[in-house]
Amino acid sequence: MVNYDRLWETMKKANVSQYRLIKYYGVSAGQIGRLKKNMYVSTHTIDMLCNILQCNVEDVMEVKLDPDNYYHQG
Repeated sequence: MVNYDRLWETMKKANVSQYRLIKYYGVSAGQIGRLKKNMYVSTHTIDMLCNILQCNVEDVMEVKLDPDNYYHQG
């Protein structure tokens, strides 16, 4: 499961609001909504957030493994 809790913490530390992402950096309100719901977003969006916030991917998101939802090889 993808989780974006780290994004909100990183934004707070960088003093970047959701409004600023939308108004000044062109992030769509739809993407913000998807991030709030821990839904999947494109790697382009992750790359854009990392560049805006000057941070690494792990400062924006984490993947929490769900043992009931994994793929078997073979």
